[in-house]
Amino acid sequence: MSNSTKYIFVTGGVTSSLGKGIISASLAKLLQARGYSTTIQKLDPYINIDPGTLNPYEHGECFVTDDGAETDLDLGHYERFLNVPTSQANNVTTGRIYQAVIEKERRGDYLGKTVQVIPHITDEIKERIQLVAKKGKFDIVITEIGGTVGDIESLPYVEAVRQMLWEHENDCIVVHLTLVPYLAAAGELKTKPTQHSVKQMMELGVQPDILCCRTEHELDLNLRRKIAKFCNVSMNAVIESRDASSIYDVPLLMQAEELDKVVLEKLGLPKKSTPDLSRWKSFLDRLKNPKKQVTIGLIGKYVELKDSYKSISEAFIHAGVANEARVNVEWIHSEKLSKDNIEGELSHLDGILVAPGFGSRGISGKIEAVQFAREKKIPFFGICLGMQCAVIEFARNVLNMEDAHTTEISEETNFPVISMMEEQKSISNFGGTMRLGAFACQLKPKSKIAKAYNTEKISERHRHRFEFNNEYLTQFENAGMIATGKNPETGLVEVVEVADHPWFVGVQFHPEYKSTVDLPHPLFVAFVNAALENKK
Repeated sequence: MSNSTKYIFVTGGVTSSLGKGIISASLAKLLQARGYSTTIQKLDPYINIDPGTLNPYEHGECFVTDDGAETDLDLGHYERFLNVPTSQANNVTTGRIYQAVIEKERRGDYLGKTVQVIPHITDEIKERIQLVAKKGKFDIVITEIGGTVGDIESLPYVEAVRQMLWEHENDCIVVHLTLVPYLAAAGELKTKPTQHSVKQMMELGVQPDILCCRTEHELDLNLRRKIAKFCNVSMNAVIESRDASSIYDVPLLMQAEELDKVVLEKLGLPKKSTPDLSRWKSFLDRLKNPKKQVTIGLIGKYVELKDSYKSISEAFIHAGVANEARVNVEWIHSEKLSKDNIEGELSHLDGILVAPGFGSRGISGKIEAVQFAREKKIPFFGICLGMQCAVIEFARNVLNMEDAHTTEISEETNFPVISMMEEQKSISNFGGTMRLGAFACQLKPKSKIAKAYNTEKISERHRHRFEFNNEYLTQFENAGMIATGKNPETGLVEVVEVADHPWFVGVQFHPEYKSTVDLPHPLFVAFVNAALENKK
C-alpha cells in the first residue's frame, strides 16, 4: 500500500438510495477543488460480474467507461462531477471478486489451502481497493460500498474495511450515510434509526468517523449533540445532508457543512487552499435562471424508470445550461406510438431524441417517431438503437425496401440494413458479442456533426452488437442519408445525417456518457441549439 494514498469509505445504513454516490462525488469534488487528486470507486454487493446483462428496470442505466467496462450508473455521477474518466478498476462486484478467487484456486495459487471468505475474499477486496490508487497515483481514493450495512451481501466488504482501518489506521476513515426521518404524527425528527445503524456497524467492528444525516428538515444543535453522543463521533462530524432541488447543489451544501474540512482533519492532511468553486457556482446560477425554454421528447421503452436514461437526462441539463435554456424532457413510451396518434403525441415538440435500447419491444413506435421527425423537419437525434431506427425508417420509406430491418429483430428480412459483424456471429455468450468502450471516428468535413465537435477526429464510447450494413451504403447516400462519421480502421458507419433537413443526426455511439458539468457534450449542445432554432 502506498503510504501517500488516503482512503475514505462511504457506507450507508437504514435504507438504500440515500445518495451515497452523490455524497461521494460531492466530497471528491471539494477535495479536488482543494488540490488533491481524487478518484471514486464503487463496490457492488451483487453477484453479477457487471451490470451489463442487468435489465435497466433492475438497476437503471449501465454506464460504459473508455476501457470498455460496463459499470454502475454511479460512475456516471463521478465523471460528471470530477471531469476525470473512470475505468474497469472503479467498479467491482461480488461476482468479480469470487470469480477472481475461484480462478486463483483452480490455478493452485493457494497451494491447497482451504479457501475462505476471510482471508481470501477480503484480501481480494482490499487488493481491488488499493489497485485504483496504484493505477492512477491518486492522493485520495473514495470507496463507496453499495447496499446497506447489515445486508448479508455486504458483510465481506465491511470486514475488509475493518481490516484496512486496523492495518492502516492513520490513512483510512469511514463516512456513514444514514436517514433521520421526520415523523409527521409526532412532528419531529427521529435519531433512533441512525443510532441503530451505527450500532450495527460497531457490532461488525467498524466505528464511523463522520455521519452524513439525510433529512428533510434542519438538524438543530440538540439533535446533532444527541447523535454525536450516542454514536461516538465529534460534534463537527455530524453533517446535515438536506434534500436539494438539484444534485448539483450538493457539493455547495457539503461545503457549507464543512465536510471536506472535517475529512482532511481526520486524515491528518493540510487544508491547502479554499476550494475554488466559481465555475460550479456559475453553472448552478445558469441552471436555476434560464433565459429560454425548449421541449424535447425522449422516445424510449424504459421511460417509467428515469434512471434507465440517467446520462441522457444529465447531458440535457449540461447542454441546456450551455445554451442558457431549460430543457424540458418529455418522457414518451415508444410502445404507445402508432401511425394514428403520432401527430397528437409529437407535434408540439421542439426536438425528438430516440433513445438506445436492446430487443424488439417498442421498436415500431421508435421508427414512427423517426419518420415524423424526418418528414416534419423537427430536429432529430438518434443514439445507438435510435440511429439504427433512423436507418431502417429511411430504407423503408425512402428506398422502398418494405421489410427492411435489423437482423437483431428479424433474421428473415430481405433488406438487413443493420446486421451483426461477421466476426461476432460465432460468439454465443451474451456478454461477449458487444463492441464496448472508446473507438475512434473520422468525421466528414462541413457535416453537422463536424461543426458540432469543431474537429474531424473524435473518440466516443460504444455499447452495441449490430452495425450499419455497408452493402447498402451507396443506395443510402444517393438518396440523401449520408454517412458523416466512420471508424477509420474498419470503415464501419458511426454517424448518419439526412442532407435536406435542418438537424437530423444519428450516432452509433453513446455521447451522453462523456458529458460533464465542466465539458457539456458538443452534440447535445448542438441538438438543443437546433431545437431552440426550431422553436423560433
